[in-house]
Amino acid sequence: MSAANAIKSPAGIIATRVPRYLGTIRVWESLYALPFCFIGMVLAADGWPGWSVVIWITVALTGVRTLGMAANRFVHRKEDAVNPRTANRHLPRGLLQPWEVLGLMVIGTGVFFYAASQLNGLALALAPVAAAYVVLYSFAKYHTWACHFFLGWALAISPSAAWIAVTGRLDPEAVLLSVVVALWAGGFDIVYGCADIDFDRKYGVNSLAKRFGVAAALRTTKVMHVAAAAALLALGFWMNLSFYYFIGWAIAVSLLALENGLLKADDLSKLRSPLFQYNSVISTVLLFFTVLAVEL
Repeated sequence: MSAANAIKSPAGIIATRVPRYLGTIRVWESLYALPFCFIGMVLAADGWPGWSVVIWITVALTGVRTLGMAANRFVHRKEDAVNPRTANRHLPRGLLQPWEVLGLMVIGTGVFFYAASQLNGLALALAPVAAAYVVLYSFAKYHTWACHFFLGWALAISPSAAWIAVTGRLDPEAVLLSVVVALWAGGFDIVYGCADIDFDRKYGVNSLAKRFGVAAALRTTKVMHVAAAAALLALGFWMNLSFYYFIGWAIAVSLLALENGLLKADDLSKLRSPLFQYNSVISTVLLFFTVLAVEL
């Protein structure tokens, strides 16, 4: 069989398309949200909640992340095509068609709803609200410079959703953890908005950096991250967690401070450094030490 025929075979098509689908929804970015989701899960359960709950929470998060990221790429496909930072992605290059990304949205929605139905009634009842939000936040940057806060809350859904999946209710501790994620993720989105400031000005896309300047945007990120660190610390005391949690908190906050210290208003080149590319390490560290705090 020739190489061309091999690619056209069902196996060849799958081997070619699946990596493109995973790249389009930027599956590795889920590694940032997943640890926070699991932190909410183990804190709600005060330990291991059982394999069934873990599996369905993971499936639900995978589904809603697929929906949200595919929607983001579909909504912003025209800007992505002319933005140098995103022009190499799959839709702008023609490696995927818009209908395929819409298909990913449909699949993600179905997976999310089914997984929520396997958890509890409240999780299923709130699933449409979460699904609508992760789609609609993509439009925020067309209307307001506060779009970063909308994105922060899109990611902040995960720990509260995991809490609900375990307990069937939304407790204030879960809300505080979601506030942490909203501040954390929203702050980083402000930073990435700084990298696109010239493009945003040219094409009329809104961002905090465009509205107030890069220096003010970076200061806002630092304030948000300080608030996130303080809220994480308060959560540990509130839930009477052991010293392992506070070790993880110290490591994570140190890495966060290092990241913020690398960024200057007149030099954003460090955004391409490995520390920012593997930002999920911070949330993974938090998860590891939270598990130790609950189990030991």
